[in-house]
Amino acid sequence: MCFRWRGAKPNTEWLQGCLELDDKGFIRTGHEASPEMRAGVAEPRIGARPKPEYETSLPRVFAVGDVRSGSTKRVAAAVGEGSACISLVHRALAEA
Repeated sequence: MCFRWRGAKPNTEWLQGCLELDDKGFIRTGHEASPEMRAGVAEPRIGARPKPEYETSLPRVFAVGDVRSGSTKRVAAAVGEGSACISLVHRALAEA
């Protein structure tokens, strides 16, 4: 029998150069994502707020689930991350 683990290889090649990816191609988020990644220029931060856990190297762009570096790679975990991320999206929209 051969089992393929879903999430073992993210489909993120198209994001190369737009978001910071780890060495396996997963999207870096939170404190792992550097704001300097995009075009070599630091993106301005909104006030002095810390980078939210699911925010990518590009401010106001979030990643959850299997494509996120460091995620658990399970469906229930992805659903939980998505639910938690919604409040971050609302906050980012309110700050815009």
